[in-house]
Amino acid sequence: MSSIIAAASDIALVVSAEGTILSVLLNRQDDSFGNLNHWEGRPVVEFLTDESIEKFQHAHDAYMSGHPPRKPLELNHSDNAVWQYPVRYTFHRFGQENAVLLLGRDLRPIAETQQQLVQAQIALEQGYEARREFDARYRVVMSNVDDAVVFVSVQTGRIEDANGQAAELLGLKPEALMGASFASLFSDRSGAELTESLMNATLTDDGQAISVRTARTRQSVDLHPVLFRAAGQRVLMCRLLGEHAIAGQTDSAANHAASLFRGTTDGIVFMDPRGTTLSVNDAFLDMVGTTHLSDVVGQSLAEYLARGQIDLGVLLENAARSGQMRVYATRLVNDLGARVPVEVSATALEDAKNPAVALIIRDVSRMEAVRKAESGNTGGNMPEPGRNVMDLVGSASLKEIVAETTDVVEKMCIETAVNLTRNNRVAAAEMLGLSRQSLYVKLRKYGLLSKNG
Repeated sequence: MSSIIAAASDIALVVSAEGTILSVLLNRQDDSFGNLNHWEGRPVVEFLTDESIEKFQHAHDAYMSGHPPRKPLELNHSDNAVWQYPVRYTFHRFGQENAVLLLGRDLRPIAETQQQLVQAQIALEQGYEARREFDARYRVVMSNVDDAVVFVSVQTGRIEDANGQAAELLGLKPEALMGASFASLFSDRSGAELTESLMNATLTDDGQAISVRTARTRQSVDLHPVLFRAAGQRVLMCRLLGEHAIAGQTDSAANHAASLFRGTTDGIVFMDPRGTTLSVNDAFLDMVGTTHLSDVVGQSLAEYLARGQIDLGVLLENAARSGQMRVYATRLVNDLGARVPVEVSATALEDAKNPAVALIIRDVSRMEAVRKAESGNTGGNMPEPGRNVMDLVGSASLKEIVAETTDVVEKMCIETAVNLTRNNRVAAAEMLGLSRQSLYVKLRKYGLLSKNG
């Protein structure tokens, strides 16, 4: 009988008229409940959460009065506050002394599935809301930015969007620009020639401008193109700078750069190709807790980086190899030994006589604290960068999607660390917080063991 009862339910309790557990039967196919032998001989209410005690007592009183509950009863169990789980019970008469047999179904799989569905729905709604928000921001920026901006399709050479400043500069109404051939607005370039020139300009590192003359206003205009891909199509975003804008931009650039160096809240460091600091701003001095500029200038920046020469080597090598490094996460160590999480971007400054590397260092300790708080409050909601994973819903199960994306992220992180350290696997393992043996296991797992030697 006990085997039949255990097979017919996930958990079964035989409860006396006084509410004491006489016997506990568990399905042998499910070991998630653990050992519950210590329940026997003790009141049921000792293993129920506060909100479930009243529900059980009401149902048990009705059973004792000859009116057993017709509907299943959902109770939340608690065992020494270590774990909790919901179970749906049905009441059945058992024995001759008003004992009751409670046949239960474990609701944890259903609860987890419901939570996942709710989280997926929330993520989708957040994605739609973010898309509407981005579109509104885009429209506000386009209408209020001082620069004339035009979006041109590479395939057709026609304008897909433009702001009012561009229409004024080109001598047309904004609605007349939509769908117009971009090359037809200039008197000295054909369609194929202009598109080819713009594409070639996007390949240069110095952002070379294309000079043209407008057909209607007869102004000299510099086109600054940026190429990107959207919805499978290549699009050129062109900033149009007229004669007055070009002159004003050249005159004020140096003053703006100096003001930025003095007033920004981000740390700015200039160092030579060996990593010796040449100059720093006040924000960097605040980050490392140093009072005098002379305490920092002439010192190696590795003294202020958490991983020392490893961090410095990564920054210098990537700046020398590709000219810049967009984001590198590490920690600054100040004079008191405190470690501050920062994000660093590095740029190699092209100067034959005085080569240098410029660093912009941003304190991200507040963002890190917010992310930890949000992670703890949301119960594991999918983070913002993971929204693109929503596109996979429907093509694979949730378990397959999570497993695949986890492997992809892990492989990308390992490849990035190996590339940043120039295949120095000891440094890569330290950067990832892994032992050297664990790194080799993961390299072998993803077929990266023989990559770059």
